[in-house]
Amino acid sequence: MSKTTQQQILNKLDIKKLNAMQHEALNTIPTSPNTILLSPTGSGKTVAFLLPIIEQLDPDCNEIQAMILVPSRELAVQIEQVMRKMGSGYKVNAVYGGRAGSKDKLELKHRPAVLIGTPGRVAAHLYKESFSTKYIKTLVLDEFDKSLEIGFEVDMRDIIDDLPNIEKRILTSATFGVQIPRFIELIDPITIDYLEKESSQLALKTVVASDKTKLKTLVDTLCHIGNQPGIIFCNFKDSIKEVSEYLWENKISHGCFYGGMEQIDREKTLIKFRNGTHRIIIATDLAARGIDIPELKFIIHFQLPNKLDEFTHRNGRTARMNQEGTAYVLVWDGHVANYVNAPDIQKLQNAPIPSPTGWQTLFITGGRKDKISKGDIAGLFCKQGKLNNDEIGVIELQRNCAYVSVKSAKANELISLVNNTRLKKKKVRISVV
Repeated sequence: MSKTTQQQILNKLDIKKLNAMQHEALNTIPTSPNTILLSPTGSGKTVAFLLPIIEQLDPDCNEIQAMILVPSRELAVQIEQVMRKMGSGYKVNAVYGGRAGSKDKLELKHRPAVLIGTPGRVAAHLYKESFSTKYIKTLVLDEFDKSLEIGFEVDMRDIIDDLPNIEKRILTSATFGVQIPRFIELIDPITIDYLEKESSQLALKTVVASDKTKLKTLVDTLCHIGNQPGIIFCNFKDSIKEVSEYLWENKISHGCFYGGMEQIDREKTLIKFRNGTHRIIIATDLAARGIDIPELKFIIHFQLPNKLDEFTHRNGRTARMNQEGTAYVLVWDGHVANYVNAPDIQKLQNAPIPSPTGWQTLFITGGRKDKISKGDIAGLFCKQGKLNNDEIGVIELQRNCAYVSVKSAKANELISLVNNTRLKKKKVRISVV
């Protein structure tokens, strides 16, 4: 890849320059058959391995050349979006459970150069012989320790057995405490380790709750923090539902994110967080890594995780890339798990309930496949919908639909003016998410 091409990609990603880890990866991965890339959450590992992969793709090959296995649907979608934003000219697709196999079949009909997927869905496609593996020379196991932890080992073994021509293996993680299985065939790897090199601005504080439920103390903590973006971590979906009900009772807007939710609902939670409709997500450890959200100012351990690694991953959602952030540990009667070194007892100050964000998310039944652009949507909302530019927030354009944040006070009037009108050649419906 020429410096000009690389710089063009970085410009599209709004990256002014590569960090030290990314530089080292770009210099190491092209010449190393086996690489382990260790770096904290949010440090840019996706760009670090995509740049050298794109550099080595063959533009004359019409088959899949690189495969990226990930532990979650969200991470698959995130990597797909990053590569598309790079504008490299190479086709990329993500396959994962929770969506119709017919969508995979349609997208794989025209082979991508890079295929991203969860091990279960990729293994199913290999069983059906949905595509040729002859030209796949690069294999990335992103967050490989998480894939092993949640039970994908058998699928990963089957997949690797079906990839006869792998020349390059790249394993990534934000922690490193897992023994690499033999079937990965990682021989004499070069390790790029930035886990201890990143200076963290994380502040760790303990909040003592007088009641066993900790719910009132949680609200007091959110009031103390104020209007800042963050995640409240729980261990179980039942706990999330209990916390969610209590926050709604106290008029605190939020989204929920856990494994038992429908995929579309999880996606909507992240979309509404990214566009500012809500500032808070209540989540299990599924949100500790591999999701595409902006920088967080805080995370709250409403319940402590069972494993130290997950505690580290949760904390890694804030204070990223040398930014400041705070992790609050909520405890009853001051009993803190032994591995949590949080001597700083946070004294909460009386503060009002955080005010609503003032934004609402709208859903549009048209997307990229209908040749609709962000400019088309903004134009419709301004001209026919009578909005000012500053009353339109983030526009997320997907293949079949779009999500737009608008000022809450204008949402209903806007819908009455633009619903069932045409964008390009498609008549679209617009509704509140």
